[in-house]
Amino acid sequence: MTIPEKIVIIGAGQAGGQACFSLRQLGYEGSITLVGDEPVLPYQRPPLSKAYMMGELSEDRLFLKPAAWYEDNNVDVILSMRALSIDRVEKKVHLEHGGELEYDALILATGSRPRPLPLKGASLKGVHDLRSITDVERIKTSMVAGRQLVVIGAGYIGLEAAAVARKMGLSVIVLERADRVLSRVTSVVMSEFFANEHQSQGVDIKTDVIAQEILGKNDQVNAVRMSNSEVIKADIVLAGIGILPNDELAKEARIACENGIIVNSETCTDDPSIFAIGDCAERPLVHYDRRGGLESVHNAIEQGKIVAATLLKKPTPKADCPWFWSDQYDLKLQIAGLSS
Repeated sequence: MTIPEKIVIIGAGQAGGQACFSLRQLGYEGSITLVGDEPVLPYQRPPLSKAYMMGELSEDRLFLKPAAWYEDNNVDVILSMRALSIDRVEKKVHLEHGGELEYDALILATGSRPRPLPLKGASLKGVHDLRSITDVERIKTSMVAGRQLVVIGAGYIGLEAAAVARKMGLSVIVLERADRVLSRVTSVVMSEFFANEHQSQGVDIKTDVIAQEILGKNDQVNAVRMSNSEVIKADIVLAGIGILPNDELAKEARIACENGIIVNSETCTDDPSIFAIGDCAERPLVHYDRRGGLESVHNAIEQGKIVAATLLKKPTPKADCPWFWSDQYDLKLQIAGLSS
């Protein structure tokens, strides 16, 4: 493949933004079009469940680059726009409202979405996911001291939100179906350490429990019923039960997918003109001799740099050991590698 004249990036998150930055940094002078379905420029997601929810970080500080950067670097940005389909033969992306974009190289950075709660009552008002600025703005209006928040899922998002809620004066109950918190990402010792910290801060953590139904009155949540028939009062419910890769666009275009869009070490799919990066991609995990998805800022940045180098025929950056972090109260958990 020659160096493309037209590059289209679908997805204006951390990975899509990094691809733009790296392409220009490496001297690419061709056309770049960045398409995002949110109404804002690429921004950091980790602070959403931490400093931004607390009101300690303003929205403008979330953005990876100011609007002027995209203008100065000739990146065409199309916001509040979904890509509907890919025509691999004509090399076009069809957008909602009838528009289309031609590409020589297409980068899919479509990210992920929260796994929906498979419970009756999940659509009641006051039941939230936490993935975007819009989600946080919706949640913040309910975060009032004295109310009770029930968190379903004791992963990073759930525990970070629990910590913020306690700081804001809410009563917090965390429900986890596994036998410990953070079970997917860390060891028993670390799980116990963080569970003890949350309990010392007044969080009620219930493990080995299953939420069965969300109850409400006048379309507003007011309780969660457990599988053991226990009913727990809830003014707000926050679901943090994992994510699903946004690979539908690729699947409909008959691009190989499994647990995400399958890519090689250079981020290329089974179509030599189409690449995938970030949460939506299932990539080689070179340190583990297998494929997998990595839901992290590190992965988004790394793959953004790799795809730029690949398209411009530059040396591919060496893959780092995966790393992650989480801020809870005044503690920072930092992890290098995968817990398995």
